[in-house]
Amino acid sequence: MSKLDYYEVLGVSKDASEDEIKKAYREKAMKFHPDRNSDDPEAEKKFKQASEAYDVLGDSEKRQRYDRFGHQGINGGSGFGGRGGAGFEDVGFEDIFSRFSDIFGGEFGGGRGRGRSRRSSGQPGSDMKLRIELDLEDIAFGTEKKLKVKKFTKCDKCNGTGAETEDDYRMCGTCDGTGEVRQVHKTMLGQMVNVQTCPECQGDGRIITDKCSKCNGEGRYKGEETVQVRVPSGVTKGNYITLRNQGNAGKRGGPAGDLVVLIEEKEHEHFERDGNDIYYDLVLSVPDAILGTEVEVPTLKGKAKIKIDEGTQPGRLLRMSGKGIHGLQSSGVGDQFVRVNVYIPKDLEDEEREHIEALRGNEHFDAENKKDDGKGFFSKIKDVFT
Repeated sequence: MSKLDYYEVLGVSKDASEDEIKKAYREKAMKFHPDRNSDDPEAEKKFKQASEAYDVLGDSEKRQRYDRFGHQGINGGSGFGGRGGAGFEDVGFEDIFSRFSDIFGGEFGGGRGRGRSRRSSGQPGSDMKLRIELDLEDIAFGTEKKLKVKKFTKCDKCNGTGAETEDDYRMCGTCDGTGEVRQVHKTMLGQMVNVQTCPECQGDGRIITDKCSKCNGEGRYKGEETVQVRVPSGVTKGNYITLRNQGNAGKRGGPAGDLVVLIEEKEHEHFERDGNDIYYDLVLSVPDAILGTEVEVPTLKGKAKIKIDEGTQPGRLLRMSGKGIHGLQSSGVGDQFVRVNVYIPKDLEDEEREHIEALRGNEHFDAENKKDDGKGFFSKIKDVFT
């Protein structure tokens, strides 16, 4: 590596204090760290230069030799002398990141640093709850819904950072970018370490110097998004679906919360639900119940015809196999039951009343007569009602 002016690399004066040198190195390293500039090979070079400069100026003995003799005073003029006596070119990137972590507390992670890990950037967003009403048809076979959700959304101008530009924030000096402060207390049992969120940066690790004009430094703003949710078949009232990271966006790049979709059922025009089975009330006329017929009934997929046998009694359940709800998590398919009711007219015409009166006392219409062989009965009924 070329012989650089280390003070110029860090942008400090020759009489800068140790704290000023350390602060300048933090800012340079943060700005040119390879993890933040993966598409810029020049940034990696500047990151190495800043690390080289700090390794000399951050050591009081080496800084003194450098001030007196320049690069010749560092390791006999054979290039940069590391803290272990090796030249910088021979140290390797892993050792650079090790030193970097000692300063920043392992902020960038990735297995490179050996310091403690930095807290996640920003503050997490809150979870949200949303209720949706579903038709029985949607429940029976599953569906996909598009929902318009009013929530905090990530700022598209600052990309959630809260800063007007990428250079408009600095490392928090209180926590050194870790987002937390540690207090060590000595007790009878030894040292006790208390870790708390940094009160200066609120756990972010950074201080914004110029806030984004659109979100005012929040990294988010109130907006509306369309969210798509897939509802499986067989859900019921009280079930819920969790959409990860679809809740409120976090502050300043923090992770978004979850969106919990609560299921409600609309009352159906025709059907009652019992688990995966459905029930439909069919009303027959007296002649149809007695003589039998074929009727059309609604189903969850349209209409279907069913046969009504002669002499069908009120309250009888007719089963339509597989016409019910497709159960949740492949728990099977329910049936549709048709519950037979017989309509009894109230206001009869005189002629109608005469027909019915003619049947009074007939053994087939006697409720006390439990035995019914049916001989000649239906022929009599046909004569009366035709």
